[in-house]
Amino acid sequence: MRIAVLGAGAIGGTIAALLDRAGHDVHVTARGETLAAIREHGIQLKGAWGEHTARVTATHTLDAAPELAILTTKAMDGAAAVTANLDALKGVPLVVVQNGLGGIEEVTELMPGRAVVGALALFAASWVSPGVVTVTAPAGTWLGMATEGDDSPARAAAEVLAPALPVSVVDNFVGARWTKLVINQVNAIPAITGLSVQEVISDTALRRVMVRGMREAVRVGRAKGIHFGTVNGLSHSTLLLVAWGPLWAGEVVALRLRAYLGDVPNPGSTLQSIRRGQPTEIDYLTGAVVAQSAGTGVQTPVNALLTELVHEVERTGKFLPPETVISRAQA
Repeated sequence: MRIAVLGAGAIGGTIAALLDRAGHDVHVTARGETLAAIREHGIQLKGAWGEHTARVTATHTLDAAPELAILTTKAMDGAAAVTANLDALKGVPLVVVQNGLGGIEEVTELMPGRAVVGALALFAASWVSPGVVTVTAPAGTWLGMATEGDDSPARAAAEVLAPALPVSVVDNFVGARWTKLVINQVNAIPAITGLSVQEVISDTALRRVMVRGMREAVRVGRAKGIHFGTVNGLSHSTLLLVAWGPLWAGEVVALRLRAYLGDVPNPGSTLQSIRRGQPTEIDYLTGAVVAQSAGTGVQTPVNALLTELVHEVERTGKFLPPETVISRAQA
């Protein structure tokens, strides 16, 4: 099948390489050094799912209509990527793989009357260099609809993708997105400090700041009427304990996430963007928790602070010492 992957970063590069290995005709869109590297050397996949060099077609925008398109850009870049390829995407099923809240909705607005499939990539992958990606923690990808209704588009997409990578369709996709939003609390502090996710969670004081952010996210979700889906072993009941139980309960959850990631240092997607000198999607992660809290009465000072500090690092290019983060979170 002719499949287009819009965006060839860590997640997009991994998916494109796996689809190529499964025998699909893959066309990726990319920019700058990544585009040049893929054209010259292909996409080099390494890590937990083995090694493969994918010789895919690579262009800045699509020059022909695919049979299936997968959007894997950062959340804030999704609408622009779809707009740039709108003619080629007419009538084409679209799967949107993005973190956080808001990105899928922005893309859906560009395609009125179209059923856009949402996707959560639960595997961890790192962008090593242009055209080179490594999978550090293998896991599935969940598909579903961002709004209630017919999920047949998600099931059709899963049927195509399943031979290439582990996928499944989930009924409560909205709840699963919120659980992933809680899990994505691991992103901000590494981006602020330059430490890996494992290093942050191993530091007792930083871990507690992270857990306080998780508590806020769960409380906002519950105030919005969200029933959390189970993701990476985190169930609705577990997250309620994180939000309203003793702080140590949340720390146990954080330590479980650290164990899940294994020993290979995981920078998190936000720190990867910082290291590449690119804007992060923090406004769709911790920033989304703050935005969603409006009108709920739930206070989100930790998420507001972490969002502010990530933007500070983006502006200055300088990481902050852990003790600075800790002291400002306690202020």
